Amino acid sequence: MKIVIAGGTGFLGGPLAEMYAEDGNEVYVLSRSVPVGEMRHDPGTGVPGITRVGWIPDGSSGRWSSVLENADALVNLSGEPLDAKRWNAQTKQQLRDSRVLATGSLVAAMRSLSSAPAVFISGSAVGYYGPCDNRPLSERDEPGKDFLAQLCVDWEKEALPAASLTRVVLIRTGIVLERSGGALPEMMKPFRFFAGGPLGSGRQYVSWVHRLDWVEMVRWIVQTPSVRGPVNVTAPHPVTNRQLARAIGRAMRRPSLLPAPAFALKAVVGEFAESLVTGQRVIPAIAQQAGYHFRYPELDQAFRGMFEG
Repeated sequence: MKIVIAGGTGFLGGPLAEMYAEDGNEVYVLSRSVPVGEMRHDPGTGVPGITRVGWIPDGSSGRWSSVLENADALVNLSGEPLDAKRWNAQTKQQLRDSRVLATGSLVAAMRSLSSAPAVFISGSAVGYYGPCDNRPLSERDEPGKDFLAQLCVDWEKEALPAASLTRVVLIRTGIVLERSGGALPEMMKPFRFFAGGPLGSGRQYVSWVHRLDWVEMVRWIVQTPSVRGPVNVTAPHPVTNRQLARAIGRAMRRPSLLPAPAFALKAVVGEFAESLVTGQRVIPAIAQQAGYHFRYPELDQAFRGMFEG
C-alpha cells in the first residue's frame, strides 16, 4: 500500500509510519524540515520504506501534492502540541492555524488530483465534547463551547469538504498512554518524588488509549471501508483521574495520595489547566459496533503491558 502521513514524525505519526514501513508498504511523510517538493528517503527504513516530502501547510496546495496521487490512505496528524506553551492569544492562534491550515492544504491538494487517496483520516480530539459530567459520550453527542471544543470543531470542519472526493474519517483521540513518551512520563514525574496524586477533585473522567491500540485502530480504519465520519479513538473503559493516579502509583510502587489543587495548576499552566481538572467520559461506540478488538481495554492491563512487558 501507499500511505501518506502529515505529522508523521511525532509521538503518534512516527510509530504509525514505522509499522507500515516494516510491513513493506510505501510510506511518505510530509515534513516542514525538507525543502518544498523535495524527497528524501530515510536510511534504515528499507525498500520502499519511509520517504520525507517537503511541504508548507499554509492552507493551499503545492508541488508536494502529487505524492498524494493514488494513495491508499492519507493520515493527517498535523498540529502544535497543546501543552508546549502557556496559552495566550498568540499561542491559541498557533494551535488553531497549525491544525486548520494544514488540513486545508491537504483538502486543496486532493482537489487537484486525478485520483484522490482512498481514505482521508484527519485528526481531532475528545476535547471536541468540552467539559462534561460523568455521562458516557458517543460520536453522536454535540460539541462543547470552550476553546478546545471550538478548535476541534474548526479542525473537523476543514476536513469535511473532502467527503466529496473520498471517504473521510475524523479520529477524536483521547489521552494516548505510552511509557516512553506523550503525556504519561509527565504524569509520572511527581510520583518519582513520592508526591503523586489526582488532579483537582480526581472525580473527572480521563478518556485514554494505549498507543499500540491507537496505531492499530488507525490501520483498522484504513482497512474498514464501512467506517466514516467521527470515530472516538479511546479505550472502552475510561477512568476517573483518581483511578488513573492510583494505577500510576501501583505501577511505580509509589503512593498516590497528594492531590494537585486546581488553583495551583492554573497558576502553573494557565488556561490549559481547565482541560486537566475537567474531563469527558468518552466511549468508542463506532469502533465497538464495527468490530475493532482492543488489545488493552482496561487501564491496569495497559499498565502491565507498559511496565512489566
